[in-house]
Amino acid sequence: MSDAPEGLQFPLDEEHQRISTSRTGQQILSEALALVDNKASQDVLKEKNWRKKYPRYFKSMVEHGIRLCENPVKIAEHGLQKAHQLFEFYRDGSKVSLKDFMDIPHIHRLYSMTIKGQSTQAPEWYIPYQGQKLQGQTLLNQLERWEQQGIIEPSHAQALRTVHAHPEWLDLSDRTLVLFGAGSEAGPLTWLSKWKANIVAVDLPSEKVWTRILNTIQQGNATLIAPSNQRLTQTDQIAENLGANLLTQTPEIAQWLAEMPKHLDLAAIAYLDGEKHVRVAMAMDAIMQYVSTKKPDSSLMFMCTPTDIYAVPHQVMARAQQKVKQCSSLEKLLAKGISRLTIHRFLKPHTHQLIRADNGKDYSIADCLVLEQGPNYALAKRIQQWRATVAREQGQHVCINIAPSTTTHSVTKNPLLKAAFAGAHLFDVEAFEPETTNAIMAAMWIHDLRNPDALANPQNKLDHPLELMMDGANHGGLWNAAYLVRTALPFSAIYGLVKEKLSFKR
Repeated sequence: MSDAPEGLQFPLDEEHQRISTSRTGQQILSEALALVDNKASQDVLKEKNWRKKYPRYFKSMVEHGIRLCENPVKIAEHGLQKAHQLFEFYRDGSKVSLKDFMDIPHIHRLYSMTIKGQSTQAPEWYIPYQGQKLQGQTLLNQLERWEQQGIIEPSHAQALRTVHAHPEWLDLSDRTLVLFGAGSEAGPLTWLSKWKANIVAVDLPSEKVWTRILNTIQQGNATLIAPSNQRLTQTDQIAENLGANLLTQTPEIAQWLAEMPKHLDLAAIAYLDGEKHVRVAMAMDAIMQYVSTKKPDSSLMFMCTPTDIYAVPHQVMARAQQKVKQCSSLEKLLAKGISRLTIHRFLKPHTHQLIRADNGKDYSIADCLVLEQGPNYALAKRIQQWRATVAREQGQHVCINIAPSTTTHSVTKNPLLKAAFAGAHLFDVEAFEPETTNAIMAAMWIHDLRNPDALANPQNKLDHPLELMMDGANHGGLWNAAYLVRTALPFSAIYGLVKEKLSFKR
């Protein structure tokens, strides 16, 4: 069996003949910073402890992005350009830079299989939440509670209210929505399958995955379009013959989508663990860029993680300061003591400062990075923000919203994160069940596609490019937290473990 690499890979260091994901990430971030802060750019390359120190460089990048409205686009363009130059695509012994991935030899055709759902039920929307089915006034009341508690931003609540007021938007028979990672636990497939959508599903060739996708489609009223390496008929064993691999069939998927006759709404929701997350993010990015060139009317969709560093509206600083004031004197004393004893490693205050942009507006920074997720995760999610920023600047319709922390299997298989979520309410943070997140974020996508006033629409002017990510955020309360998330995580996790093992209740 050959050990030769295939598909999309991190670059090989020719001198040491090994792959370094840290070095690649540093090179990309350094290039992104080069035009806005040369010293910081060089410091990134010199950093010896990238695994622990990467948050400071991501934060520096956000700070520079805030100050000058032209900076976010500069940062994004140069970061993406470097990434596409560095990552490599292999096939049959040939190698090209990812930027040239469509020049790789032996690009094979993918075939389409179309399957229609059996349901005749009219589209509807509700939010499954803690065993309830939130609809009507009950749904609106919960949105108000989340907003008042600081779990969601006012713009997020308003977007969901608008969807609630326009049930006609849910009929998606006029749209063709492409899901990269269609079977994703936190993805919108279940809801799109109920909304008469034309769903182009891309996921791994796996009978288990496709059996689940097909069952979802057959129970709904949507139409599925799935890729296959061969022509199929309704009498074939369909589930075991569907699928395409984003990492090894990148050019095939790009070509297949570009040849579709319809307008496409492309959603980058695929997730893989570790360094594969960066690779799949780059694969989705390359495909989106290629399809957008061939089909300029395509829209893009991304779901951001709340555990990242963001520019935020200045009102967030006021809310965070109010949160600190509401802490009891005992809590403040204990937190201060713990912080000092641990040399500010634990319960470090989540300080906010106002940063004046050249548009005359003040913004702040919410630093919610979690070290346990690692620099590869941070890079993968930043790549998506960069693509959204560049595409929106170029006049493309871009739907990008921060989704709440969600108790998906990919998250809760990490014992520390699972325990931390269980104790998150200690810090007024809420983690959502997957079915709740699915319903909320599917509705947000519909809002951004249907509402002409949405900031996703390039005809609506942004006062600052970073406002695209601020708008419509569901951060679960992390932006308003009194302490840096990564310094409060151990205490949240301890409580969660105790609660799980001893059924202890606060």
